[in-house]
Amino acid sequence: MKYAVLGAGAMGLRYGVLLQEAGFDVDFVEIWQPQIDKIREQNGVFVSRDHKNKHLVPVNIYSPEEYTGDPDVWVVFTKQMQLADALKRTAHAFKPSQYVVSPMNGMGHIDKLNQYFDKQNVIGATALIGTVLNGPGDVDFIGAKGAGSMNMANETEKPDKMTKKIQDEFTQANLNPNLTTNFMGTLMAKVIFNSVVNTLCTMFEIQMGEFIQSPVAEKLSRQLIDEAFDVCERAGITLLNTREEEWESVQFVSSVSNPLHYPSMYQDMSKGRNTEVDYINGYIYDLGLKYHYEAKTHDFLRNLVHLAEFSRDFDVEALEKKVQALELSK
Repeated sequence: MKYAVLGAGAMGLRYGVLLQEAGFDVDFVEIWQPQIDKIREQNGVFVSRDHKNKHLVPVNIYSPEEYTGDPDVWVVFTKQMQLADALKRTAHAFKPSQYVVSPMNGMGHIDKLNQYFDKQNVIGATALIGTVLNGPGDVDFIGAKGAGSMNMANETEKPDKMTKKIQDEFTQANLNPNLTTNFMGTLMAKVIFNSVVNTLCTMFEIQMGEFIQSPVAEKLSRQLIDEAFDVCERAGITLLNTREEEWESVQFVSSVSNPLHYPSMYQDMSKGRNTEVDYINGYIYDLGLKYHYEAKTHDFLRNLVHLAEFSRDFDVEALEKKVQALELSK
């Protein structure tokens, strides 16, 4: 089948390149112009694995306005806050027969996808796959070949032939997909994972392998996991994992699969971009409020991340000038 990746950042490039290497036709549609310009300038994207074996992989990349292809499947990997604009700009290329798979972080994207794709053609997904965008046109796959896994579920919770064909081709691309029939439980399991690892690693600027070695990693993780499970139970969401299995997933991915990985939230923070914390910890807290439950630790962490964003961007020189002006006026 033919694929189009909307959002050719770190994860979009990984999925697209692996599908391309498995023999499938892949186009990349990107909204960040420096990425488009750099990939065109160097005639492809530089790909490394765990900082080694850097090599150039030719890819076809377009802006949304330029794209005229007709893929069978869209793979959507924009940031949550960019999705509405990306979909609007690309809408001319959407057709009723097309399927969409979206392994994005956080929650909020499904409602936006439903504005353009029939629910029968929407496949929610999650990815436990570490990837870093070093800069425009330069991506690093974290973990050994074949490392990582993903879950996917139809929004209708009724897998059809097309879904199983997508699963088969993702398997050929070493994406290790697991097909479930629990849509919200599948998506929320990853939101909970990210609410622990992404947020805590970002706050303390550490890799996942560093985090999991901390003597307080388990206590912090279980507190966040318990609050999130309490929310989901009140919302009537049956998760894929038990509380214990969720903690075991945090342990395994952090210590075995991707110990050298800085989560995507950290990558956003370190590069001056807004984080997706409102769509992760914030989503859990806001969902809890609908059922008269306060996930206070998740709200506390969300606000800490926003404070870190504020302090990162704070104009110290402007403050000093203001203080000096006040002193002179006395």
